[in-house]
Amino acid sequence: MSEAIDRKVDFVVIAGDLYDGDWRDYQTGLFFARQMGRLAKANIPAFILYGNHDAESQITRRLAMPEGVNVFSARKPETFILKELGVALHGQSFRQRDVTDNLASTYPEPITGIFNIGVLHTGMGGMDGHANYAPCTLDDLVTKGYDYWALGHVHHGVVLHQNPHVVFPGNLQGRHIRETGPKGACLVSVEDREIVEFGPLYTDVVRWAQIQVSVDGCDRNAEALERVRQAVESAINAGGDGRLLACRIELTGRTEIHDHLLLSTDHLLAEAQAAALGFGDAVAWIERVVIATEPVLDPATLAGREDALGDLHRMLGDAATDPELLAQLEADVGELVRKLPPDVRNEIEDATLKAAVQADYPALIAQVQGYLSARLTAQED
Repeated sequence: MSEAIDRKVDFVVIAGDLYDGDWRDYQTGLFFARQMGRLAKANIPAFILYGNHDAESQITRRLAMPEGVNVFSARKPETFILKELGVALHGQSFRQRDVTDNLASTYPEPITGIFNIGVLHTGMGGMDGHANYAPCTLDDLVTKGYDYWALGHVHHGVVLHQNPHVVFPGNLQGRHIRETGPKGACLVSVEDREIVEFGPLYTDVVRWAQIQVSVDGCDRNAEALERVRQAVESAINAGGDGRLLACRIELTGRTEIHDHLLLSTDHLLAEAQAAALGFGDAVAWIERVVIATEPVLDPATLAGREDALGDLHRMLGDAATDPELLAQLEADVGELVRKLPPDVRNEIEDATLKAAVQADYPALIAQVQGYLSARLTAQED
């Protein structure tokens, strides 16, 4: 809220998902109340609605907000009018998590002669794979007659339409590697019912980045690590903006050290983290190193070898099309995976585990084949 206070904005709009369901303790609510108190002291009102994560039925703990915090009703659309600014804000909070009605269709008609803002938490047809809560179409919003739509739910910032503006500002802080790049709010300036300035206001303190590093042709781990160091340095210069850059490194390319890389991921991660620390305190952090390289010898060549490695590749190559083995994997692995909670299954990123979750058993065998091949090659060395 410091930016809002420093810039002396007229008001702040938050379009849902302040909290993620129930609180483990009161610190989340206390922090937010403290920030709202800072706005109130600066005479900056805040207009808030609840979305799917913080719907009325989702929150079992609630703290009284300071004066100046206005929460949209969950029973029906509500309008707040700022007469001195010539602004009307229309919105409706979620009563429960799974709202399947088109809330926007019931919002009131625009008030003539003032700047009308629609505040809405919506999936807009399931953008970016998000659940399609409070579904509506872009045409529903554009034709409503409002001057601006402040939307929540989709974490990727995007302007869907201009004049009238229909805007997902995205979330204020990337939470994990699937939320890369700058994150923040939108700062809007209006004069005579016209938007004269509009742009992002970045608020993230940690910025996520996914960096692909080709180690094609590398024949030593040290050479691969130097390429990682150079790639991280380039990412810091290109997109860090003085924030801590949290990086996931994906090694790609065809290399003679493919097997060594597969077998030394923990060591590689430690080495990459040490290299990142060399750029200074709180400049870059390596979250994970993913090995997506390929061996110099192709699978057909390996399968043609007259040794244990060749036997392994021939056996696993046949296994991927063996109906009895695939059925056994479904019975054993499939049963185990189905016992995992849905949120755990959805969050899995490891390629081998993901293949198991998706019941893609040929892909699972291929992943295991690469690792076993690396183990045999290491023993030969």
